[in-house]
This record gives sequence, C-alpha cells and structure tokens, in this order.
Amino acid sequence: MHILPGSQHAEALGDSGTQIRPVHCEPEQIAKTNRQTTGITHVSTKWRPSYHLAAPQGWMNDPCGLGYDPATGVYHLSFQWNPRGNDWGNISWGHATSNDLVSWKISPEPCLTPSAEYDRCGVFTGCFRPHGPDGKPGVLTYIYTSVNHLPLHYTLPYVTGSESLSIAVSHDRGTTWQRFDGNPIIPGAPAGVDVTGWRDPYLNCWPSLRAQQQDGLVSPNLYGFISGGIAKESPTVFVYVVNPDNLTEWTYFGPLLHVGLNFRPSRWSGDLGVNWEVANCLTLTDDGVSRDFVIFGAEGCLSSEDGSKRVPRSLLWMCVNVRPRLQAHSIFEPLAEYAFSGIFDHGCCYAANSFWDPITEQYVVYCWITEEDLPDRLRHRQGWSGVISLPRVVGLVTLDNVKRAHQSKLESITSIETECNSQGTRVRTLSIRPDPRLDKLRTSAQELHLSNVHLGSLAHQPSAFLPLGTARWELNATFVVEKHCAAVGLEIGHSPGELSCFLFPEAAIIADAQGDFHQRTVLSWKPYDETFTIERPPPHDAGVNHAPETAPHTLFTFCNNEGEEMTESLQVHAYFDSSVLEVFVNSRTVISTRIYTPHAQACTGLKFFASATESQLKPSTSAAVLLRADVWDGLSVIRDELSIR
Repeated sequence: MHILPGSQHAEALGDSGTQIRPVHCEPEQIAKTNRQTTGITHVSTKWRPSYHLAAPQGWMNDPCGLGYDPATGVYHLSFQWNPRGNDWGNISWGHATSNDLVSWKISPEPCLTPSAEYDRCGVFTGCFRPHGPDGKPGVLTYIYTSVNHLPLHYTLPYVTGSESLSIAVSHDRGTTWQRFDGNPIIPGAPAGVDVTGWRDPYLNCWPSLRAQQQDGLVSPNLYGFISGGIAKESPTVFVYVVNPDNLTEWTYFGPLLHVGLNFRPSRWSGDLGVNWEVANCLTLTDDGVSRDFVIFGAEGCLSSEDGSKRVPRSLLWMCVNVRPRLQAHSIFEPLAEYAFSGIFDHGCCYAANSFWDPITEQYVVYCWITEEDLPDRLRHRQGWSGVISLPRVVGLVTLDNVKRAHQSKLESITSIETECNSQGTRVRTLSIRPDPRLDKLRTSAQELHLSNVHLGSLAHQPSAFLPLGTARWELNATFVVEKHCAAVGLEIGHSPGELSCFLFPEAAIIADAQGDFHQRTVLSWKPYDETFTIERPPPHDAGVNHAPETAPHTLFTFCNNEGEEMTESLQVHAYFDSSVLEVFVNSRTVISTRIYTPHAQACTGLKFFASATESQLKPSTSAAVLLRADVWDGLSVIRDELSIR
C-alpha cells in the first residue's frame, strides 16, 4: 500500500519538500473533504481505458485480494479505492470478479470501508485465501492491513500500532464481507524492531524456507510476508510462519534480507530504496531448476533517471538465496541473501500483486498504473484516477549457449544469473509476459499483417505502415537487427480528431505534411547503448508530464547446434488502450506509460523504421528487417459472456 501525496494532503504525508503536521483521520471527515475538494460530479471517458480494469469513479491504487475460488471457478480482484473523491483518502476496497481475467464484473460499492476502530484510517493492501480462517471450505478470507493512525511515511518516525493485521470473511462467495470478531489478529510490527513501515500481507508456500524451520512452530508449509523496513538500516520483508488451519496464528520468524539503504547494483537493477511495499515472495521453476523471487515496490529511491517529476519509487524484482539452517537462529538475523535483481516495470506501474493460478499453474501479476503524469486540475475534472494493468505471467527463463550480450559484458548485467559451460554461458532471469488469455480481446478486432520488410535501406522498399481505426489495439512485432543498425522501432500516429473543449479549450492542432503522424509516440531500441525508449508526444497542457520512458535492454548472441552464432530477434509486444500503453520487449523488459493527447479516441496508424550507422555504405543494405508485425485493431471485452456463478 503506497500513500501517494496529492494536492490536498501532501503536507500530512510528509513527502519530500513538504511540511509535516498531524492529521485527524475520521473516515467521514476525509470523505467530506474529498467531496468538497474534488467533487465527483461526472466521469470523463476521454482517457478512460476500455479493456483495463478501472474503478467506477474516484481514486484507485493497489490491486489486492487476488485469487481464484475453485468452488465457483471465479477469480477475485480487489483494489484500493476512494469512491467518494478523486484524491487519496477514505481508503476502502473495491471488488471485481471474473471467469477469465478478461471480462470483469465490478461492484458499484466497496466491499470493505474504514469503519472499525482499528481500521478507521484505512483498509490497506492485503491478500486472499479461498477458504475460511480455519481452513474449511465454504468461506472466503481477506487478510489486510488495518490502519488507525495517519500520517504514515518512511520519512516519519513510526508510530507503534498504527498498522495492524486484520481478517474479513465472506459466506456468500464474495458478495458481502464481514470483519473477523478477533481483529486485529496481529497488533503491530515485531517487538524490538524500529520499523519504517509494516504492511501489505502476502501468504505463500516457500519450500526453501522449510529447511530453516524452527522447532516448536506450527507448520513449515505456509508463510506470511509483510513489507517494510528497519529504520536507518535496510528495507526488508518481515517473515512469519502461519498456521494454515488457523490463519489467526502468525509466529515471527525474522527479516528476509538486509541489503542496506539505497543499494543500487547497476542500471539493470535500479535503486532498492529504504522501505518496501507489497512484497510478493514466490518460487519459480524452469527445466527442473528453481529460484526464489521477491517482487516489490521500493520507496525512497535517490534519483529519477527518466527526468520526470514522479514520486521517487520503483517497481522491482529480486532473486534471493535462502541461507542454510543455522544452529541458533536469531529473529534479527536475515533469512536470505541477495543474488541478482531487475526492474519489473520501467514506467508508471507500482504495487504489483500476484497469485498462483491453479488453472494455468502459473503466477499471475497485476499492477497499479498511476495517473501521476496528469496534473491535479485535469485529474480532478475527469472524475477518476488510476487503472489496473493487464494480467502478466511471470516465470524463470533459461537461455542456453549464450556467447555475449550486444554491448555489455555479461558479468556487468546485474539482472541475470550466469553459469558457464563448454558451449558458452547459461543465463537465467525473470520472464514477464502478457497472460495468453488476453487473446480473447481479439474476438471482434480487425487483423492486419506485415512481413519481411527491409527497414533503413536507401533503396526503394515497400511501405512499412499499418493503418489503425481505433485507440484499442495490440501489436506483436519481430525485428532482425542488423550489424550496422543505429535504431529500430515504430511510431504510433495519434489522430488530430476533435479537440476537447473540456480539457483543452485553448489547444489547436495543425496537421503537417505527414498529417496523421503530426502527433506521435515513438518506441525504439538503440543497440549502441542498449536502451529501449518510449518518446511520448508533447502535451497540449504544460502540466502534463511527457518525459521519455527508458529501460536498459540487450539482445543475446547464442551458439546453435551447428556452432554458428545467432543473435536473437527484437520482439515488441504492445497493448494500447485510449491512454494506457503497456510494452513487453523480449518478455524481459516491460514499460507501462500514459499517453495523454487531446484526441485519445483514435490512432491513425503504425510506422516501422530503422536507421543505420555512418559505417553503412551500400544503398541496398538494410539496418533491420521487420520479420513480421501482427496487429489486432479494435480490441474489446465481450461483457455479455461474463456469467459469475
């Protein structure tokens, strides 16, 4: 759960450069203030996505309470929500259900609101179990952070007991939820530990921890992970042993890691910050090899490499090595050690939350895509803030017989694990890709294709252009990058359309000779510095952040079975939805961003390009080849197919 400063409460939360002052956190007063300040009188659909999950109105942030109910075949996803205002405050849980993770039925009212004494300041992020607290079927369980004191911030002295752990249950398969009589089940952070935060419970079985099991603890099969940090020492995850037959029994085991403050291995891994939020701990396996990962939000990052004015935080992942069993384990001693790490999303995503899907036998991750690139005066007027990302599947990927990266030395890339053998190097890292069930969005879409188009040649070549009629499309493109390529990618043309009198009354667009590409978003990879970039169109309002999004990305060269060296293709898989753009590159690099144009309801087309370095001499030589580009234009959710049992 991230507490994001907004115009009306930045002082209270103490973000950088603001004054700290006490806050009275009665829920009704917060709601009244939000109504007076932001007044949700309507919900603008201008930049509102169509196939991403969004709250009916008001402020939305972290996804939480994710899971699958095998008794009904229904997926549950809740989210942090302020239904009464378009700023952070009155934090409740919204609730949505789905049969397929594509079509969602969203409740018009919160399923949990801050109404008990122990959670009067907020029902913060938590997790889902498809059975009762006693392990019996027929009941669903939420475990959440209950908050009775604000402000909470990693820069402030922590108030003991401000965050506790509580339970809510549903006896009607998720339609209504009731608080557990014994709340809170844990009154606060571990005794004797000076924390910077303690919230966002996550439950999972972590086999690597079983070897560390202490005598006398109930069960080695279920662990609870609570995010936070140890003041002036390190961000971390507080690990508990949980009784699966009694979810109210949590026994503190110790901190997961001690990485120090603002540990930054390299540009490939990011700044690990000073406090962690929404940490998910999971084990991933590939070809019989398992690795333990943590996906987490890092607060307090020192620098923003993208040049934007976003909150200094990052969405990261880390591989850890659980330490061997100690003879006399101390609850103050870390349970694991850092191995390698990377950036889960290089754009405006935060607060990733996951669940194990028994149907696909994979971990599915959702994130919060923020609205912080939009100034408050525009955000308030649209009546809603934030959306939930598309579902992402994570896995451990193994690349065999790697000879080298494109430019960097393999040992300098801190987001991979390397293992040398006679054929080269075996590389392991985290794979992140769209959930294949999203293919259902293509049902009524128009299909467009290009193949074998040479790019960046001086000789005449066929047009590398695909027209678009909507702002709801998917692209899957594969490029072969040649030796002399300087840049390769694509442009998204944004339609001039009709200007929005509501948001941009003074704006005017004059199309140039290219017409439809006067305003464009450019996605490109530059081999010389191994950087993938999204250049967003200049805004028609000075307050809109349009700084480029950047991510380190490389292509690996392999040795095939015949002993020949082959470089992998550049694969770009992108989804566009009105103002939301999610880009997956080689299933290893992900960038999510927002594209705020005055004409968000249509895109005019895609242009594919490449440019060559000065060393390219022959006019017939290509800088890159577009092997294939598949586009589905007009993605949509068939909502009448949704049948929640």
